[in-house]
Amino acid sequence: MEDEQIVELLFRRDQEALGELDRKYGAALRALTGRILGDAQDAEECVNDAYLGAWNAIPPARPQPLGPYVCKIARNIALRRYGRRAEERRHTVYGAAMEELAPWLPGPDTAETGMEARELARLLAAFLDGLTAENRVIFLRRYVFADRYGEIARRMGLTEGAVSVRLTRMRKALKRYLSERMGAE
Repeated sequence: MEDEQIVELLFRRDQEALGELDRKYGAALRALTGRILGDAQDAEECVNDAYLGAWNAIPPARPQPLGPYVCKIARNIALRRYGRRAEERRHTVYGAAMEELAPWLPGPDTAETGMEARELARLLAAFLDGLTAENRVIFLRRYVFADRYGEIARRMGLTEGAVSVRLTRMRKALKRYLSERMGAE
């Protein structure tokens, strides 16, 4: 079923829409939330909460495309749950990815001295815009979707070593980029 048809079912409050959402996007949502949380049961609960979130948001929202909209809802729910499980962070793929990136991003003390999250998001978006399309996909697959190096390598037709080297270089470039931009402000 096409996204527009699913949205129409949601507008009519037809519960068939939830089944169609699950058929079309369920596997991707479970994979995403599973990578973040490292637990299939928690991931399933997040997916169900995401369907409820979409049900409550549509209407009035009329998202186009629907897939990324529902993925964002599921990801945000999983991240909130992940935040509540701080002691387990090291044991998930997402935790490993965030620990990998943490030294390259400004710490919480930076926000206290005036660096707002919106400004950091703007700088990060500008940094990503400067990457090649392939490197941008690699960066996002690792740090947004929490894919493992092997999974990224398979998707991109690269070796794990090549993915590792590129991510290392991108983290270093991000650190330089943020240092230059934040130091100039």
